[in-house]
Parts: sequence; structure tokens; C-alpha cells
Amino acid sequence: MPSNKDDGGWKKLLWDSDKGELLGRTGGSWFKITVFYIIFYGCLAGIFIGTIQAMLLTLSNYKPTWQDRVAPPGLSHTPRPDKGELSFSLNEIETFLPYTKALKDFLAKYDDEVQRDQMKFEDCGEEPADYKNRGDLESDVGIRKACRFPRSLLGPCSGIEDRDFGFKEGKPCFIVKLNRIVNFRPRPPTSNESIPEDAQPKVQPNVIPLYCSNKREEDAGKIGEIKYYGFGGGFPLQYYPYYGKLLHPQYLQPLVALQFTNLTLNTELRIECKVFGDNIDYSEKDRYQGRFDIKIQVNSL
Repeated sequence: MPSNKDDGGWKKLLWDSDKGELLGRTGGSWFKITVFYIIFYGCLAGIFIGTIQAMLLTLSNYKPTWQDRVAPPGLSHTPRPDKGELSFSLNEIETFLPYTKALKDFLAKYDDEVQRDQMKFEDCGEEPADYKNRGDLESDVGIRKACRFPRSLLGPCSGIEDRDFGFKEGKPCFIVKLNRIVNFRPRPPTSNESIPEDAQPKVQPNVIPLYCSNKREEDAGKIGEIKYYGFGGGFPLQYYPYYGKLLHPQYLQPLVALQFTNLTLNTELRIECKVFGDNIDYSEKDRYQGRFDIKIQVNSL
């Protein structure tokens, strides 16, 4: 008998036929509370959607609203091996084939055939020049033309004549670029105070200089000569600013090719490259901010 009373208790809680209540509420009560929560959550959704729409009205499709905390551009290179360690053997083509393939794929967009369209590309001079002003980001100019950057400027690292980019002879090439930041204008160094003495001859007007050297003291004298190819061995200002993907879809970053012509064989070497500018600094938390370092080992056995 007690079990029957208990069963009747929970069954009556679910449905009380005497009062016509479901879970303690009548049909009218359930209707009122349902309407209340529909209106309540509808208002919350409306406030949320209205807030998002109001925020979107303050944003531009072309110009970043806030750039006061944007870090200086990163310095990146191709090929970019895993863990920053590049190793290959002169007598084994398969060891450097991934690196040459990465260079070929990267430079494909710099082919002369790709840059022939006069409506999309323009010549910006054969010497470093000042910034190329193409109007305000939010002006009615529309899509901007991009400066041509012929692969031939990269000399033996262009891949036009040497399809192995020097790897076969133990003189590997690297292609270096500054990462894109919308409306960023890199400023060349105005003094030599923060520039290593060996890099000071590379400072010239309208160029962001790039300089590479041994990272470790024990590697001094083992790296040999480093040749720089491109516009003045750095990044010329006429390729800046970048206007973003919508306004500058054909944009080509200026490149610098590095060729290590006399690396000590069968030895792991650590090399660091830096760009120098008044608005370019470095961070211990980001190894690619304005610089990078890489380990290279060329084996001859």
C-alpha cells in the first residue's frame, strides 16, 4: 500500500487530473510563461544583434580601425624547413629537392608572364624610391595597381638559369620577405647607433636594409661570404604601403635573395638575419619579428 501512494504521488505531480495541471501548472500558466520567455529571449537576441550591427558600422572593409598595437612585421624566408633546421647532402638530390621545390612554387607568382597585365601592374623604377602613394584606403580609387618585381633581380637565386638554386653546388639560396601589414610604412634607419658595424655600409636612402651574420661566436669565419640580390640588398620603399587583399589583390612583396657561397661543410651553422628600421624592433617572444635565425648544415659525405 505505501508503494501505491508513492506511485500516485509522482504521477499526480506529472499530471493532476483533478486540477488539470501538468508539472504543477495549468495550461494557461504554461502559455503565459512560454510567451514571457519568447519575448524575453527575443529582446536579448535583438539587443545582441543590434550591438553587433552597430559595431560593424564602425568598421571599414578596407582600413583597420585600430593599429596602435600592431607589432612590426615578421621576417620570413623560403625554404622554411621544420624546426628551422636545414640540412642536405651535395651528392643526394632527394635531400634538397623539397627546398628547391618550395622556392619554385613560391617564385611562380613572380614570373614575368604573371605581371604583364597593364591594368594590374606597373613599373615602379629600377632604383629604390620613396613610398608609392596610391590614395587613401577609403577613397574611391578602387583596386590599386601593384609594382612589378621581376625575378631576374634575384640573380642566380631567381631559378631562371639555375633550377637547383645553388643547392647542388653547396651554395644554397634563400628568399627573404617582410610580412604584409595593411597601411604599414617601414621607415629606414636614421642613424647607425643600433646597427652592427658590419651592416652599416648597407644603409642607403629608401631601403630597409637586411643583414645576416653568425648567431654563435664559434661560427665566426665558418659562414663565408653572403651575397644579397634584389633592390640594393634590402626592401625598397616604393613597394609600400600595402592596401590589403580587397584593394591590392595582385600585390607582390619585394624580395631579397641570400646566397651562401662558402659555407663550411659537414658543420652545423647558425645564422641570424635582421632588418633595420626606425619602426622595426624585435621581441624575445617572437623569433620572427623583424628577424629570423636558421641552422644550416651542408654535408659532402
